Amino acid sequence: MKYVGAHVSAAGGVENAPLNARAIGAGAFALFTKNQRQWAAAPLTPESSTAFRDNCRAAGITPEHILPHDSYLINPCHPEPEKRAQSVAALTHEMERCEQLGLQLLNFHPGSTLRLIDDDEGCRLCAETINWMLERTSGVTAVVENTAGQGSNIGYRFEHLAAIIAQVEDKSRVGICIDTCHTFASGYDLRTPADCEQTFAELDRVVGLQYLRGMHLNDSKAAYGSRVDRHHSLGLGLLGDAVFRYIMNDPHCDDIPLILETIDETRWAQEIVWLHSLVEA
Repeated sequence: MKYVGAHVSAAGGVENAPLNARAIGAGAFALFTKNQRQWAAAPLTPESSTAFRDNCRAAGITPEHILPHDSYLINPCHPEPEKRAQSVAALTHEMERCEQLGLQLLNFHPGSTLRLIDDDEGCRLCAETINWMLERTSGVTAVVENTAGQGSNIGYRFEHLAAIIAQVEDKSRVGICIDTCHTFASGYDLRTPADCEQTFAELDRVVGLQYLRGMHLNDSKAAYGSRVDRHHSLGLGLLGDAVFRYIMNDPHCDDIPLILETIDETRWAQEIVWLHSLVEA
């Protein structure tokens, strides 16, 4: 079964996110558990955590279909030790917030080398960060997202994801999130059914689809292989519908959060209905 939703607002408190998801007919959702553009955050109160859990139950959305995203400031592979320590501490704190909310996943980007180290060293540092925070938390899986490769970001090759996972000690608590826009922009084609078969087969060969814990469903404003990260609403970008039809009928994408991060939130309810219409009997 497919669980589709969007990255909804948690303005006014995390307990509002499941209400916003229910309002668009979502069966899954993503959220920031704190302000994504600030390092510091007020602690979650017991009342807010309880209300979040209650509202998730009321919306019929279970923890395995919720994909929280970390702060944009965090760089798990920062080449400067003091600045990376700040990111490691912040990412660990976000894992702890997920624990408080009863969540099972935390999605984050593998980071940027700032062109001061090579990609292999960036992957090693990202894995080191994951190992450090997994040792200090429990019950939450670290979900590494592929990137478009813009700037000096790692994670734009499936080999990067595989290298990170290979160096994580507890492989039961590491997974990947695949973003359709990032995949296309980084040079993996998804425009035809044959392209989708080839790209997902390569993902399985290089990383392993057993590590797939979530997906971001976005069209792309940027061209194939451009390594530019520009999301678009479904059907308005350069991807077409083949990849979304493929995902909605691929059993590897069952029972994981399928999250819209498309640019026009007024279209989310419509996009969710359209995605479900692609499921073949």
